Amino acid sequence: MGSQKQAFILLSVLLFFNILLFSGADDVYYEFFLQEAEFTKLCSTKTALTVNGSFPGPEVRVRRDDTVYVNVHNQGRFAVSIVWEGIRDSINGVNELIQPGRNFTYEIELDDEIGTLWWRARSAWAKATVHGAFVVLPAAGEEYPFPAPTSDHTIILGEWFRQELTEAAVPGQPDAYAINGHLGETYGCNDTSYQLQVDYQGLYLLRLINAVADETMVFAIAQHSLTIVGQNASYARRSFSNSLTLEPGQTVDILLSASQNVGQYYITARSSSGRLNTTGILHYTTSTGF
Repeated sequence: MGSQKQAFILLSVLLFFNILLFSGADDVYYEFFLQEAEFTKLCSTKTALTVNGSFPGPEVRVRRDDTVYVNVHNQGRFAVSIVWEGIRDSINGVNELIQPGRNFTYEIELDDEIGTLWWRARSAWAKATVHGAFVVLPAAGEEYPFPAPTSDHTIILGEWFRQELTEAAVPGQPDAYAINGHLGETYGCNDTSYQLQVDYQGLYLLRLINAVADETMVFAIAQHSLTIVGQNASYARRSFSNSLTLEPGQTVDILLSASQNVGQYYITARSSSGRLNTTGILHYTTSTGF
């Protein structure tokens, strides 16, 4: 009995180390710097809190089962806490409030999350500009349960306020909507438009995030059908639509087949209330041959 027990223990240890060896899970590190930056949009310039000086903020891109360390340095004027939307496993410091001049490292252990998640500031005034994508790719050796895309692109639907937002200036209704920080041509201020370049007959995985706080958004690409393959950090049964409705905070993964005549097609994002809308451009970069 003793030798059998020892053999069982040895087999269990070997199995454990084989799992570690072949899982392919990694430790991944990111540095976030909360800092103010100037932006000129809607015919005016203002200061906004950002991560690493960009709006939206940087994308976290990892694989299933990875452990992610995000060191957040607060170089702004106000205390900020970060929320990791869609993470179902353990996160340290969930309610950590990072004071100005201090830093904190979030440790995020991924489990079965897959696809598109996102992160944001907890407070209403800061999350308008402090947010970004959190992309979880299949683990090493795994494949998508749908046709492999040519490439993938993240599209964040956001909002813009003319006023400078602080703890004392909580946002009301936005003055514009944005696609990846671009307000488009609908507001009459020569703001830049988001452009998505595709090759004819390419297949693209688009990762949509509705970062608008209090508005359901409707997303569409003119003359193109969209195939839903994932929602809120999980794969989904494939379905087809000409437009998508995203609740606040919702993420959707879609396949886009670039099969129309070569040209330019409007990308539209509008509020379900119809109050505001914004546009981008889908641009084909190669010819069909006719």
